[in-house]
Amino acid sequence: MAGDEANLYTQGLVLLCGAVVAAPLFKKIGLGTVLGYLAAGIVIGPLLRIITDGEEILHFAEFGVVLLLFIIGLELKPSRLWQLRRDIFGLGLVQVLVSALALVAAAAVLGAQPWTAAVVIGFGLALSSTAFGIQILEERGDLNTRYGQQSFSILLFQDLAIVPILALVPLVAPVTSDGGGSIFLDIAITVGAIAALLVAGRYLLNPLFQVIAGTGAKEAMIAAALFVVLASGSLMQFAGLSMALGAFIAGVMLAESSYRHELEADIEPFRGILLGLFFMAVGLSLDLAVIADNIVLILIAVPVLMVIKALVIYGACRAFGSSHNNSIQIAGLLPQGGEFGFVIFSAAAAAGVFSQSTASLLVAIVTISMALTPLAALLANRLMRESTDEQMDEDFAGAGSDVLMIGFSRFGQIASQILLAGGSDVTIIDQSADRIRSASKFGFKIYFGDGTRKDVLVAAGIQRAKIVAVCTHKQEITDRIVDMIQAEFPTARIFARAYDRTHTLSLRARGVDYEARETFESGMLFGRKTLEALGTSEDQAAAISEDVRHRDEERLAIQAVEGILAGREKLHTRPVTPEPLIKPKRESERLDKPLQESTSLTDPA
Repeated sequence: MAGDEANLYTQGLVLLCGAVVAAPLFKKIGLGTVLGYLAAGIVIGPLLRIITDGEEILHFAEFGVVLLLFIIGLELKPSRLWQLRRDIFGLGLVQVLVSALALVAAAAVLGAQPWTAAVVIGFGLALSSTAFGIQILEERGDLNTRYGQQSFSILLFQDLAIVPILALVPLVAPVTSDGGGSIFLDIAITVGAIAALLVAGRYLLNPLFQVIAGTGAKEAMIAAALFVVLASGSLMQFAGLSMALGAFIAGVMLAESSYRHELEADIEPFRGILLGLFFMAVGLSLDLAVIADNIVLILIAVPVLMVIKALVIYGACRAFGSSHNNSIQIAGLLPQGGEFGFVIFSAAAAAGVFSQSTASLLVAIVTISMALTPLAALLANRLMRESTDEQMDEDFAGAGSDVLMIGFSRFGQIASQILLAGGSDVTIIDQSADRIRSASKFGFKIYFGDGTRKDVLVAAGIQRAKIVAVCTHKQEITDRIVDMIQAEFPTARIFARAYDRTHTLSLRARGVDYEARETFESGMLFGRKTLEALGTSEDQAAAISEDVRHRDEERLAIQAVEGILAGREKLHTRPVTPEPLIKPKRESERLDKPLQESTSLTDPA
């Protein structure tokens, strides 16, 4: 017994070590954490054979997918879910049916016999991986984009499709099933379970959390959250649906609850750890012997699977009105087989639809397609077209002012108001035709042009401008413009909009004359006004605000030399009495100037 415990601890230590090493490494080189977890699992399991029971770990780690769907449900109100009904039941249905039929034909061509086996294989492979798809969307911050919502809708319908696909298995099995009318009973149980969960979510969940919250027991709140996820998942599993779908429904029922944010914070750590473990377990469960014995077939089957699904998904998305870029992104995100395929193929092997060795081969194909998903997503990004925004003629007649402003989004519009009110003439260039038309109606001197091009800047009067204000809203574009101006127009004074703190440090290192974080001043004002609303006097709130500003400038100076994690002692984490302050001299001399001279950095921070 002690040996088993020691072995368990050793396995846990090895898995954590693999996650700590592989995930940041793969994230750093641009391949994403998912592929890092997979690689760690493959090294730990099939290659080094440190852990050999990957299937058991996979079953346990699937709970991470359940928690992931619960959190997504918390962020998706029922009204929003209703808005997605066309994508869920239209786009999702088309994707599953067309993909399944195409894959049935491909399976038959590749030798799947009898035809019933080809049918189960086709429908099983038509499902994509919820875990991989949503994790990649979350890493990119694209879950709430149009293509992210469509991807999620397809995955949600696939979860619903598991029931009829599993019901299909005994119908095509060579052995007689336990009762011909059982399919109607299964449907009745499924409908009853969903109805029970909806009623419980509507009338029981909020009172439950209200009572527990009233006790003030944090641990009980966490336990209750996990209980709700497990109970809802188990109910759906009893009905023949996936646990993930049950957790999702429970999350949706709590999406409008006042406890939503606390529940999300409680569940998030468990979700992150278990989801990472799930991806590692997929790598652990790879059977290299099966792959070696069927290497030729796998090398054919995996690309065929991913290409067929990608083409079907792209065509379906285009048919439902999606743009080329959105369609290609979804196609690159969901071409793999899914984790629920493991369940379907195991059930089919048990029912005698095909052999256990065929099931192992299919699991290997699905697993390899999962591993290739991050690469497919990267390839899809390369196939996207350049923005097709309407183009306008570049006409710079009358251009040339004291200030040349590049970019006229909300930040630039506000800044221009100050300049114009102060009597300064401003020439503005932007690449949005709609924005130019709107701004022209209000009398702005605005021109269509690409601020990254030298000829455009020359035509816009950069050589006569006293200051170039770079107000573009994308960090990489801002950096490109700054670098080009410094190379081609070294005497130009550059004022730049910074995206965040890291970008501020980068711009200062480049030697710009001035930079401003786009949310810093609004955040300062918001915090000060909130303090005043809580009863703090205006003078005291203003003093605290200036103290924070002063400390922030000092922290930037330290970070320029010691790195982004330095200077944490300058952060306020408890109430303070502000010290006598000297207003930062950003316009003429930075507070970090002595530090600059001692470190030879052109512009620290």
